[in-house]
Amino acid sequence: MAEEERSLERSLTNRHIQLIAIGGAIGTGLFMGSGKTIALAGPSVLLVYAVIGFFLFFVMRALGEVLLSNLEYKSFADMAADLIGPWAGFMVGWTYFFCWVITAIADIVAITGYIRFWWHDVPLWLVPLATILLLLGMNMASVGVFGEMEFWFAIIKIVAIIALVAVALWMVITGFTNDGHTASFSNLWSHGGFFPHGASGFIGAFQIAVFAFVGIELVGTTAAETKDPETTLPKAVNAVPRRIVIFYISALAAIMCVTPWNAIDPETSPFVGMFALAGLGFAASVVNLVVLTSAASSANSGIYSTARMLYGLATAGQAPKVLGKLNEKNVPALALLLTSVMLLASVPMLYFSDSLIFAFTIFTTLSSVLFIAVWTAIIVSYLRYRRYRPELHEASVAKMPGGRVMAYICLGFFAFVLWALAQESDTAIALAASPAWFIFLTIAWFASRKVVAKTPKAD
Repeated sequence: MAEEERSLERSLTNRHIQLIAIGGAIGTGLFMGSGKTIALAGPSVLLVYAVIGFFLFFVMRALGEVLLSNLEYKSFADMAADLIGPWAGFMVGWTYFFCWVITAIADIVAITGYIRFWWHDVPLWLVPLATILLLLGMNMASVGVFGEMEFWFAIIKIVAIIALVAVALWMVITGFTNDGHTASFSNLWSHGGFFPHGASGFIGAFQIAVFAFVGIELVGTTAAETKDPETTLPKAVNAVPRRIVIFYISALAAIMCVTPWNAIDPETSPFVGMFALAGLGFAASVVNLVVLTSAASSANSGIYSTARMLYGLATAGQAPKVLGKLNEKNVPALALLLTSVMLLASVPMLYFSDSLIFAFTIFTTLSSVLFIAVWTAIIVSYLRYRRYRPELHEASVAKMPGGRVMAYICLGFFAFVLWALAQESDTAIALAASPAWFIFLTIAWFASRKVVAKTPKAD
């Protein structure tokens, strides 16, 4: 196949897409960050995750309807460029790229910590380098290899959560007691009520919980490489509510049934505590393997999605043209390589971690804010699609429930989340810093337009 005729392969099957969607919905935040959300909101944390999942379901439905209206869209950046304007595609594409680079760097740092749990003396630089080379090599092979990796990463997370729920039910049924606390469903309301910290605790939990959903839109970057997208994508999107109930709400409810929310240590993973209470001495190693897998899955998704976003930007003339080239496996190799090189920033972060903890928190929150911007762009693209392509909406077999009304309600919810982020000092700093990114992109956009305008046209 000639280079100019190459295109992304539709190699991702239904099982790949379903598990990629599940993997995107189960982040490291659930395993490691849920202790803090429980401490903030108590049992009402279940409602926090339900509310976020509810609104992101509609974002996914909007994304699915618009993607399926034009199978030439490679991602939601293409949607934004077509329906809002080229500048929007530029903003969304580069913002999504930046989000995932930050998130993937955080994941590489986390992976290093998890590996050193078993091998304390391994050099700090070795784990990031080995991890990046491994993920790069597998992504270079083919998109099918990426799909298989995500399939098995997701399977491990699913098995861990199902095991936790099963163990918790057994402990409730048998009346398990520890430190004077008896496992019971009543623990969900008998220790200060369902909202023990009132509205402030409930709202505060959104600051952490929203990051756990980062990546749920990942299925939108697989659109150009999915077999039978008309069938596969709607299935993946429609399963979102079920996944939220099973993998978030049931898992956290199980934990709080066994151990009252006010007895859970916010600084440790409640998953470790659950298995330890069950008398499983290898609990720490098991959960360490699970969170290691979760972080590897997220880093893998980051490498994949950023490379595809760079490829889309390059083919649209909004990134260096060389990044739009595909290798013989129809994979954007140079885009993958650029992303991987950027992830090496995790190495100096590890060596200076003591002084960068606060900055690390700021960047993680900044990533959340920018993901909200991407979700907002998806909803705005949907509203423009409804306005300018009414015939495609009428012909759609995957219409977003609630239509325009629900789209505007989703935008209102995002405004609420941003307000919630402004209530704490560290997240407020990240929120205040986020406009700098968009100012930078605006300057880059106008600069790139001037370069294009000055480029002489071929005869």
